[in-house]
Amino acid sequence: MLLENLKNYKIILASHSPRRQYLLKELGIDFEIKIKDNGEIKFKEVYPKTLKKEQIALYNAGLKAKACENEISDNTILITADTIVCLGNEVLNKPDDYDDAVKMLNKLSGKKHQVITGVCIKSTLKNSSISFYDTTNVYFKELTRQEITYYVNKFKPYDKAGAYGIQEWIGYIGIEKIEGSYFNVMGLPVQKLYEELKKYIIFQTPFTYSEPPLHKTIHSKSLQ
Repeated sequence: MLLENLKNYKIILASHSPRRQYLLKELGIDFEIKIKDNGEIKFKEVYPKTLKKEQIALYNAGLKAKACENEISDNTILITADTIVCLGNEVLNKPDDYDDAVKMLNKLSGKKHQVITGVCIKSTLKNSSISFYDTTNVYFKELTRQEITYYVNKFKPYDKAGAYGIQEWIGYIGIEKIEGSYFNVMGLPVQKLYEELKKYIIFQTPFTYSEPPLHKTIHSKSLQ
Protein backbone atom coordinates (compact mmCIF):
# COMPACT_ATOMS: atom_id res chain seq x y z
CA MET A 1 0.00 0.00 0.00
CA LEU A 2 1.23 3.48 -0.83
CA LEU A 3 1.02 4.86 2.71
CA GLU A 4 3.29 2.12 4.03
CA ASN A 5 5.83 2.67 1.26
CA LEU A 6 5.84 6.43 1.82
CA LYS A 7 7.15 5.90 5.36
CA ASN A 8 10.57 5.39 3.79
CA TYR A 9 10.52 8.90 2.34
CA LYS A 10 10.52 12.44 3.64
CA ILE A 11 7.56 14.25 2.07
CA ILE A 12 7.73 18.04 1.85
CA LEU A 13 4.75 20.21 0.96
CA ALA A 14 6.10 23.59 -0.12
CA SER A 15 2.92 25.55 0.48
CA HIS A 16 1.56 27.76 3.23
CA SER A 17 -2.01 27.17 1.98
CA PRO A 18 -4.09 25.76 4.85
CA ARG A 19 -6.36 24.08 2.31
CA ARG A 20 -3.53 22.12 0.71
CA GLN A 21 -2.10 21.21 4.10
CA TYR A 22 -5.51 19.95 5.23
CA LEU A 23 -6.10 17.90 2.08
CA LEU A 24 -2.69 16.24 2.13
CA LYS A 25 -3.16 15.39 5.80
CA GLU A 26 -6.58 13.88 5.08
CA LEU A 27 -4.95 11.74 2.39
CA GLY A 28 -3.12 10.04 5.26
CA ILE A 29 0.36 11.16 4.24
CA ASP A 30 2.90 12.27 6.83
CA PHE A 31 4.68 15.37 5.59
CA GLU A 32 6.61 18.47 6.56
CA ILE A 33 5.76 22.02 5.55
CA LYS A 34 8.60 24.15 4.25
CA ILE A 35 7.97 27.88 4.47
CA LYS A 36 10.30 30.85 4.19
CA ASP A 37 10.36 34.60 4.69
CA ASN A 38 8.48 34.84 7.97
CA GLY A 39 6.13 32.00 7.21
CA GLU A 40 5.62 32.53 3.49
CA ILE A 41 7.20 31.13 0.36
CA LYS A 42 7.56 34.17 -1.87
CA PHE A 43 8.41 34.23 -5.52
CA LYS A 44 7.48 36.16 -8.59
CA GLU A 45 4.71 34.58 -10.61
CA VAL A 46 5.97 35.15 -14.13
CA TYR A 47 4.69 33.23 -17.09
CA PRO A 48 5.21 33.45 -20.85
CA LYS A 49 2.53 35.16 -22.89
CA THR A 50 2.22 32.06 -25.08
CA LEU A 51 0.97 29.86 -22.23
CA LYS A 52 -2.69 28.93 -22.02
CA LYS A 53 -4.78 27.98 -18.99
CA GLU A 54 -3.43 24.66 -17.68
CA GLN A 55 0.05 25.52 -18.93
CA ILE A 56 0.08 28.55 -16.62
CA ALA A 57 -0.78 26.45 -13.54
CA LEU A 58 1.88 23.89 -14.49
CA TYR A 59 4.46 26.59 -15.09
CA ASN A 60 3.81 28.26 -11.73
CA ALA A 61 3.93 24.93 -9.88
CA GLY A 62 7.27 24.28 -11.57
CA LEU A 63 8.58 27.68 -10.49
CA LYS A 64 7.65 26.93 -6.89
CA ALA A 65 9.45 23.58 -7.05
CA LYS A 66 12.54 25.20 -8.51
CA ALA A 67 12.55 27.83 -5.76
CA CYS A 68 12.61 25.06 -3.14
CA GLU A 69 15.12 22.71 -4.75
CA ASN A 70 17.62 23.30 -1.94
CA GLU A 71 15.16 21.67 0.46
CA ILE A 72 15.46 18.32 -1.35
CA SER A 73 17.87 15.73 0.03
CA ASP A 74 18.11 11.94 -0.15
CA ASN A 75 14.78 10.09 0.11
CA THR A 76 12.88 13.37 -0.19
CA ILE A 77 9.84 14.07 -2.33
CA LEU A 78 8.82 17.71 -2.80
CA ILE A 79 5.23 18.64 -3.69
CA THR A 80 4.18 22.06 -5.01
CA ALA A 81 0.92 23.27 -6.55
CA ASP A 82 -0.66 26.31 -8.13
CA THR A 83 -4.35 27.01 -8.71
CA ILE A 84 -5.84 29.44 -11.20
CA VAL A 85 -9.39 30.40 -12.11
CA CYS A 86 -10.26 30.90 -15.78
CA LEU A 87 -13.32 32.69 -17.10
CA GLY A 88 -13.13 31.99 -20.80
CA ASN A 89 -9.60 32.98 -21.73
CA GLU A 90 -9.23 35.41 -18.83
CA VAL A 91 -7.13 34.23 -15.89
CA LEU A 92 -8.31 35.41 -12.47
CA ASN A 93 -5.51 35.29 -9.92
CA LYS A 94 -5.66 36.38 -6.29
CA PRO A 95 -7.42 39.71 -5.82
CA ASP A 96 -5.32 42.73 -4.93
CA ASP A 97 -7.89 44.28 -2.59
CA TYR A 98 -11.57 44.54 -1.68
CA ASP A 99 -12.60 46.20 -4.93
CA ASP A 100 -10.72 43.65 -6.99
CA ALA A 101 -12.39 40.76 -5.14
CA VAL A 102 -15.86 42.24 -5.68
CA LYS A 103 -15.07 42.78 -9.35
CA MET A 104 -13.96 39.16 -9.79
CA LEU A 105 -17.07 37.73 -8.13
CA ASN A 106 -19.28 39.96 -10.27
CA LYS A 107 -17.55 38.51 -13.33
CA LEU A 108 -18.09 34.93 -12.13
CA SER A 109 -21.73 35.51 -11.17
CA GLY A 110 -24.18 33.52 -13.27
CA LYS A 111 -21.44 31.91 -15.38
CA LYS A 112 -19.40 28.75 -15.78
CA HIS A 113 -15.68 28.98 -15.11
CA GLN A 114 -12.78 26.57 -14.81
CA VAL A 115 -10.54 25.93 -11.84
CA ILE A 116 -7.19 24.45 -12.83
CA THR A 117 -4.57 23.19 -10.39
CA GLY A 118 -1.09 22.32 -11.58
CA VAL A 119 1.04 20.04 -9.39
CA CYS A 120 4.77 19.37 -9.48
CA ILE A 121 6.38 16.44 -7.64
CA LYS A 122 10.17 16.55 -7.52
CA SER A 123 12.73 14.12 -6.15
CA THR A 124 16.49 13.63 -6.21
CA LEU A 125 16.08 9.86 -5.92
CA LYS A 126 16.12 9.52 -9.69
CA ASN A 127 16.89 13.15 -10.43
CA SER A 128 13.41 13.43 -11.81
CA SER A 129 10.05 15.11 -11.42
CA ILE A 130 6.53 15.07 -12.81
CA SER A 131 3.93 17.71 -13.45
CA PHE A 132 0.21 17.20 -14.00
CA TYR A 133 -3.00 19.18 -13.73
CA ASP A 134 -6.68 18.77 -13.07
CA THR A 135 -9.60 20.88 -14.29
CA THR A 136 -13.01 21.39 -12.68
CA ASN A 137 -15.94 23.27 -14.22
CA VAL A 138 -17.75 25.41 -11.66
CA TYR A 139 -21.18 27.01 -12.15
CA PHE A 140 -22.19 30.06 -10.10
CA LYS A 141 -25.76 31.23 -9.74
CA GLU A 142 -26.52 34.92 -10.22
CA LEU A 143 -25.04 36.50 -7.09
CA THR A 144 -26.58 39.61 -5.62
CA ARG A 145 -24.51 42.65 -4.73
CA GLN A 146 -25.35 42.06 -1.07
CA GLU A 147 -24.18 38.43 -1.20
CA ILE A 148 -20.89 39.41 -2.80
CA THR A 149 -20.10 42.26 -0.41
CA TYR A 150 -21.11 40.18 2.64
CA TYR A 151 -18.78 37.38 1.60
CA VAL A 152 -15.82 39.60 0.81
CA ASN A 153 -16.24 41.61 4.02
CA LYS A 154 -16.57 38.56 6.26
CA PHE A 155 -14.21 36.04 4.63
CA LYS A 156 -11.61 38.34 3.01
CA PRO A 157 -10.69 35.93 0.18
CA TYR A 158 -7.52 37.77 -0.82
CA ASP A 159 -5.41 34.59 -0.72
CA LYS A 160 -7.64 32.70 -3.16
CA ALA A 161 -7.58 32.64 -6.94
CA GLY A 162 -10.85 34.01 -8.28
CA ALA A 163 -11.58 35.61 -4.89
CA TYR A 164 -13.56 32.71 -3.43
CA GLY A 165 -13.27 29.43 -1.57
CA ILE A 166 -15.70 26.68 -2.52
CA GLN A 167 -15.60 25.39 1.06
CA GLU A 168 -16.78 28.75 2.44
CA TRP A 169 -20.18 30.46 2.65
CA ILE A 170 -20.13 31.62 -0.99
CA GLY A 171 -19.73 28.01 -2.09
CA TYR A 172 -22.70 26.88 -0.01
CA ILE A 173 -25.11 29.47 -1.37
CA GLY A 174 -23.66 30.37 -4.74
CA ILE A 175 -22.36 27.28 -6.54
CA GLU A 176 -25.08 25.39 -8.37
CA LYS A 177 -22.96 22.47 -9.56
CA ILE A 178 -19.44 21.38 -10.46
CA GLU A 179 -18.07 18.98 -13.04
CA GLY A 180 -14.91 17.32 -11.77
CA SER A 181 -13.04 17.21 -8.49
CA TYR A 182 -14.28 19.29 -5.54
CA PHE A 183 -10.86 19.02 -3.90
CA ASN A 184 -9.21 20.38 -7.02
CA VAL A 185 -11.22 23.58 -6.52
CA MET A 186 -9.95 23.71 -2.94
CA GLY A 187 -6.41 23.67 -4.28
CA LEU A 188 -5.13 20.10 -4.53
CA PRO A 189 -6.40 17.25 -6.77
CA VAL A 190 -5.70 14.60 -4.16
CA GLN A 191 -6.96 11.62 -6.17
CA LYS A 192 -4.57 12.33 -9.04
CA LEU A 193 -1.77 13.11 -6.59
CA TYR A 194 -2.30 9.75 -4.87
CA GLU A 195 -2.18 7.89 -8.18
CA GLU A 196 0.99 9.65 -9.36
CA LEU A 197 2.75 8.95 -6.07
CA LYS A 198 1.64 5.32 -6.25
CA LYS A 199 3.08 4.92 -9.75
CA TYR A 200 6.38 6.33 -8.60
CA ILE A 201 6.75 4.64 -5.22
CA ILE A 202 5.12 1.25 -5.76
CA PHE A 203 5.61 0.62 -9.46
CA GLN A 204 8.87 2.60 -9.66
CA THR A 205 7.73 4.47 -12.77
CA PRO A 206 10.21 7.33 -13.24
CA PHE A 207 8.98 10.88 -13.07
CA THR A 208 9.33 12.77 -16.32
CA TYR A 209 9.28 16.53 -16.52
CA SER A 210 10.64 19.23 -18.79
CA GLU A 211 11.42 22.70 -17.54
CA PRO A 212 8.87 25.33 -18.61
CA PRO A 213 10.05 27.39 -21.60
CA LEU A 214 11.27 30.90 -20.94
CA HIS A 215 9.73 33.54 -23.17
CA LYS A 216 8.60 37.13 -22.90
CA THR A 217 6.25 37.48 -19.95
CA ILE A 218 2.91 39.22 -19.76
CA HIS A 219 2.11 38.89 -16.06
CA SER A 220 4.08 39.42 -12.92
CA LYS A 221 2.59 39.34 -9.46
CA SER A 222 4.08 38.69 -6.04
CA LEU A 223 2.53 35.54 -4.60
CA GLN A 224 2.70 33.80 -1.28
